[in-house]
Amino acid sequence: MKRVIVTGASGWIGSHALPFLVERGFEVHAVANCGASAPAQGVDWHRLDLLDESAVMPMLERVRPTHLLHLAWYAEPGKYQMSEQNYVWCRAGIDLLRAFAAAGGRRAVFAGSCFEYDHSADVCSETDTRCAPTTRYGACKLALSQVVSRPPGDLSTAWGRIFYLYGPGEHPSRLVPSVIGSLLRDKPARCTHGRQLRDYLHVADVASAFAAIVDGEVEGLVNIGSGEEVTVRALVEMIADAVGAPRSMLEFGAITAAPGDSPRVVADIRRLRDEVDFRPRWALGDGVAQTVEWWRSRESLASEHSRNKAISSATGSNSTR
Repeated sequence: MKRVIVTGASGWIGSHALPFLVERGFEVHAVANCGASAPAQGVDWHRLDLLDESAVMPMLERVRPTHLLHLAWYAEPGKYQMSEQNYVWCRAGIDLLRAFAAAGGRRAVFAGSCFEYDHSADVCSETDTRCAPTTRYGACKLALSQVVSRPPGDLSTAWGRIFYLYGPGEHPSRLVPSVIGSLLRDKPARCTHGRQLRDYLHVADVASAFAAIVDGEVEGLVNIGSGEEVTVRALVEMIADAVGAPRSMLEFGAITAAPGDSPRVVADIRRLRDEVDFRPRWALGDGVAQTVEWWRSRESLASEHSRNKAISSATGSNSTR
């Protein structure tokens, strides 16, 4: 029996990864600090604070997992890159790796980040590109990756370096949903100059790639990206077209790019493609259109809720007159 524990299972990537693991025949045990995000067939939920070291080993001894997918980390937009919480999560990752090995685990896959790399490189390669993180987040991910690459005992490990991603469920303050939200409300979408080149992959494809790595035998560093570059401007224009909004509502240059913002971040995905044998499902245009429709449905539900609330309030007021 293949039995996997998924940390951060109620998070953005984790919630998408669960059904892919079930499809691959795993008995899936989802771990989250806040409990289950939604019922999922074939998934057992465990509420656990991974920062409480004393609680981790008892859970592992109960479940006796053969596999581990560690996605949990501090990721609050606008704060996570330089937060000191990164040190805490780096240590928690080391403790989890040791406990998993001690509990008889066989294979562990951890989530890393393209922010570990030196972004002055042409294309980020697992073997040829040096690492030179400029944030606490990138530095702590890199430090943990080096521990994971030298695991206890004969544990098999892999480290998936995630590039840029988008899709349903993303935090509304981030680029793609913030642009979609503004345009759906007929408001101008304020952006940077938009000349940055980025590698975007749909969150469902990121989750599917992790499931494939967990279920495979590839070890070491694996970039998780599309291998294709797009300017931020082109991506934002794609969003406007999918919404049906005029491009004149896009205010490029209204926001100053962050200091040191890298002009180009693109993944070399040969290991993902050739060794993991992974192919993404979502082309960028189709994925953007699907993401827009997901947010549009949420806007419609929110509007309907507001209308019903207003009607209910009016009815209640009238009944007391």
